[in-house]
Formats: sequence, C-alpha cells, structure tokens
Amino acid sequence: MINSQRLAQRFTTLCEIDSLSRRERDVALEIEKILTAMGARVCYDSAKEKVGGNCSNLVAKFKGTVNAPPLFLSGHMDTVGPGEGIKVQFENGVFRSDGTTILGSDDKSALAIILEVMETVLENKIDYPPVEIIFTVCEEIGLLGAKHFDYSLMDSKFGYILDSTDTEGIVTRAPAANKIRVRIHGKAAHAGAAPEKGVNAILIAARAISKLQLGRLDAETTCNIGTIKGGVATNIVPEFVEIHGEARSHDIEKLKSVTRTMIRAFEDAALEFKTSEVTPRVEILVDDDFPLTHIPEDHEVIRLARKAASNLGIPMASKTIGGGADANIFFSRGIMAGVLGTGMTDVHTLNESIRLSDMENSARLILEILKVHAAGGAI
Repeated sequence: MINSQRLAQRFTTLCEIDSLSRRERDVALEIEKILTAMGARVCYDSAKEKVGGNCSNLVAKFKGTVNAPPLFLSGHMDTVGPGEGIKVQFENGVFRSDGTTILGSDDKSALAIILEVMETVLENKIDYPPVEIIFTVCEEIGLLGAKHFDYSLMDSKFGYILDSTDTEGIVTRAPAANKIRVRIHGKAAHAGAAPEKGVNAILIAARAISKLQLGRLDAETTCNIGTIKGGVATNIVPEFVEIHGEARSHDIEKLKSVTRTMIRAFEDAALEFKTSEVTPRVEILVDDDFPLTHIPEDHEVIRLARKAASNLGIPMASKTIGGGADANIFFSRGIMAGVLGTGMTDVHTLNESIRLSDMENSARLILEILKVHAAGGAI
C-alpha cells in the first residue's frame, strides 16, 4: 500500500529545501501545502518569537474515522549544517548527498514517512483514529521547538516521534542532562617580564578538569567537557577562560551529584591560586538542558508498537539511549512519546545515508499502529 515512488520523491524534495535551525519556514510551507491538500487543519504556534527563528512549530489535525483517543506523530523540520544546497543522490536503493553537505534524513525521513502514511490511509479509505501531526523547529540546537511548543494545541496524550535509527526498536528510556558553563577570571600579566604578577585562568581550568572523571561514569551516567576558550596571546598570562560541559544520567540523584562535583572542582581550583593581591573569580551557570524519559513497558504506546510490529512479523525491542530528543520534553509535560527509527545512518556527517527500504518499513509500522489503534488498541 505504501507508494515507494511517492515516498522517495517527497523525501528528495524535502531534503533539497534548506531548513537549518531557525530557518525552517520554506520546508514548513511545503509541508503545509501537502497537508492542506489532504484535508488536515493546519496551524502554527508562536514558537518562532521565542526561539528567534523564521518559523513556528507546525500542527496538523486529522479527525479520524473511528471513535478512539487521538495519538500524535512527530518529527523535526530543522537540520544541522552543512545543510544548504543539498543535492540528493539515489543509487542502489540508498539516498546520499553529493558529499559536500549532510543529507538531511535527520529528520526529513520522518516528515516524508508521516506524510506518506497519511496519504496511504486516506486514498485507501483505511479506518484510522484521530491523528495530530506535530513538526517541530530547532530540535538540533537544544530541543527549542518542543520546549516552547504551545501544548494547548495538542489533545493527544501519547504518540510517536520518528527520530532514531533502528526500525525494529522503540526508545523508552533517555537520560536527563545538565549543561554547565564556567567562566574563570584570573589576572593578566606579561608572560615573560612578570608572570608572577598574573593569575592564569587557563591553568585554573586545567587544574579543575584534571580532577574530573570524564566520559562514561557508569551504565547510567556520563560527563563531558566540550569546549574551552580563552587567552589573547602567548606573551600574556590569560585572565579569562570559558568552559562548556555537560552531565547526563538516567538517575536524577546521580545527575545532581555529578553536577555538584563539576562545580566544586572549578571552585576549589580557583581557591588554590588565590594570592594576597588576587582572588580568582568563578562564575558557574547550570542549565537544565532536558529531563529524562522513562516510559513503562506496559504503557499503551509500547503495547501498540509491539502489537503492530508483531502483525508485520518483526521484533520491537525497547531501547535505552544516551541522547536527548523532543520526547524528553514531551515526557516532562505528561505526554508519552515513543521514539521510533527510520533507518538513517551516519547522521550529522557528510557520509549520512538512508535506505528507501528502511523508510518503507518504518512507514508500514506507523500505518499498522494506526490500524491497531483504530481497531481497539493492543490487548
């Protein structure tokens, strides 16, 4: 039933419309045109003012043909760079870019699949439940679209986000994360003539970082220092440095503990370099980047996906991941979002690719989920 040619053509079209974060308007207008032609009610929220972009989150609603609780289908419209002037290549069933840009299957594959599923449902007069489509902006730069989404536009309490790789898995657990920004203020001095008169901010940072355990701390927890920037010239003792890092964990108490450890490391290091004339100053800002996701195994969103997969003769394993997605933000609002895969590989690189067959399989799964839900849900 899935129209492979239409799916491939639509995916190509969407990928070749530039939609870097905060610049999703053109792809949103194309999607709005398609959805409106299907008979959906389409609207936007007011997120663009809050994220500083040219487009808000897009919401489309289909009434359905049966009396069932509504569910939502979602993906994000933005891509990472280099994502301008994408030229899609299709050979031997695989989509790639021309090697000078990303492909954009993250997350244009989700958009194309969801549109194809709704086209298939309507043209084949398949019974389906009320469906809400939510296409977000600015996912790639901090889940900003989901964070600023107008949830009053949404009736669904559960649904699916297509933003993963494995077409035979559903993400049920994802960590919470804190972003940490540290600014260290020392004292400048001539590095050759009078270094003893300065306080080296980079040295303070190095001392703190050397005392941190970075990488994977345990099965649930990670810690990272991602960027460090400071100094003016080799002949000047640097008086300022800024460090950006993060901590993630599936356990909130562990996340709090690691965050406190990171903060103490920088504060203690600054005290080590205190002199009678200078007390180094440390500014630390902790941002709750995203909350965790933990969907119970017996929740309807999991049972539906498993029943649909079983009907298609494929497995559906629960997945625990280390990354965040819009699903984390939905979960914090009491909305269960199972994350499903589309088959995309090597995302965020010039080697990104996706097989048409994987997109077809993903579309068949979503279609079957709608059928199962329309027929009364999973038992």
